[in-house]
Amino acid sequence: MDTLRALLRAMLSSARDLLPIVAVIAFFQLVVLQEPLPNIVSIAFGLLLVVLGLTFFIFGLEMGLFPIGEAMAQAFARKGSVVWLLIFAFCLGFGTTVAEPALTAVADEAADVAAEGGMIESSELGKEEYANGLRYTVALSVGIAIMVGVLRILKGWPIHYMIIGGYIGVVILTGFAPDNIIGIAYDSGGVTTSTITVPLVTALGVGLASSIKGRNPMIDGFGLIAFASLLPMMFVMIYGMVLA
Repeated sequence: MDTLRALLRAMLSSARDLLPIVAVIAFFQLVVLQEPLPNIVSIAFGLLLVVLGLTFFIFGLEMGLFPIGEAMAQAFARKGSVVWLLIFAFCLGFGTTVAEPALTAVADEAADVAAEGGMIESSELGKEEYANGLRYTVALSVGIAIMVGVLRILKGWPIHYMIIGGYIGVVILTGFAPDNIIGIAYDSGGVTTSTITVPLVTALGVGLASSIKGRNPMIDGFGLIAFASLLPMMFVMIYGMVLA
């Protein structure tokens, strides 16, 4: 019963969060455009599915991904093996990024546009190789980024200096990278921080900082996502320079 009540509360919370979006769409459709909503029944059913999807997703994060991420981070901290912890951090970042739906969509779209522009071979094989190259480049960069973030938590390095240095590197690479890869590189930093990567990586950082004496989970536990957004931009621009 407690689980059912928690599920109902999560459903009400999802509906409340979705309400402003519905209000904005309804206002512009009915007041500004002054046209009735087309397929109102279909739209209502779709909104219901969105509420259910958000509810189950958030509920699943709280029940599954967050606890397992924190538990594994604490277990590695108790084990005391820095090497295995860094290997786990890399594999977690790489694996979650490869499975990220948003990255797959962006990589496929980039391949189609590159083929239309004559930058790559206009064939299914050529587009697939280009898209996979982007995906694995971004996944490799996120794996390394999570490793660096975990090392920062272990060593207690200040995050702001590392992020400032990273963005200076992004600006420098922007001056040398081909024009056709810069936009994709900047977008790659955003699509990595999506539905699969963020929960597990956040749980890893918080769990690790909670397990290490002298570390504050609020100060040291967060910030891994910043690295996961930063390094893909650099790696994708380097990838474009190599292809060029």
